Amino acid sequence: MEEEGVITFDSLYEALRLEKYKTELQKLDKNFYKKSVKYLEEKKAILKSQESKDSVFANESIIKTKRQLENTRMIIKELYEKREAKIINMALFNSRSAGSVQDTESLLEEEKDMYNTILGIFNNFRINVLYNLLEGKGPQKVKETNTTTEEVKSNKLVRFTEAVPKFVGNDLNIYGPYEAEDVANLPGKVAEILVKNRRAEGI
Repeated sequence: MEEEGVITFDSLYEALRLEKYKTELQKLDKNFYKKSVKYLEEKKAILKSQESKDSVFANESIIKTKRQLENTRMIIKELYEKREAKIINMALFNSRSAGSVQDTESLLEEEKDMYNTILGIFNNFRINVLYNLLEGKGPQKVKETNTTTEEVKSNKLVRFTEAVPKFVGNDLNIYGPYEAEDVANLPGKVAEILVKNRRAEGI
């Protein structure tokens, strides 16, 4: 879809077609959602204008416009759900990958929040459940957090090289205690201090 292109029924249908038949997340106009809303509003305005007229031709036009509105909503819903599934798979893949990760460049701004939230959830469970099990420890209960997108982006995964007692981070939150070889997903600044003091190493 062209970067500066307007949304039409045909362009929406084409976006859905590509999303359905391509494996990777497709790149959309960065203002895709805003333009989709504008297109729907224009169609609603046309429908309202048609409904104010009283003629056989107007009735035919009303039926046609209503059908197009319904089909447009169905396309938008299916397109969203196709992209939603790909974003979940992308977050899962990137959570599992220690090396190469899938490119997130095709995410819309609104989708980045979804991606980062899901990635944070996967990472938290991986750290508190899987990594503990691999170390022969019982799984820890994953605490519910209200982590913002920026906080998720800045978090760093570290492995402790020695035991660290409970401490208060520069964000005034309490962390630890940790044993040597424990793995934790910590705010960037907290992780940097630990690595700098050779208490942990980045993963």
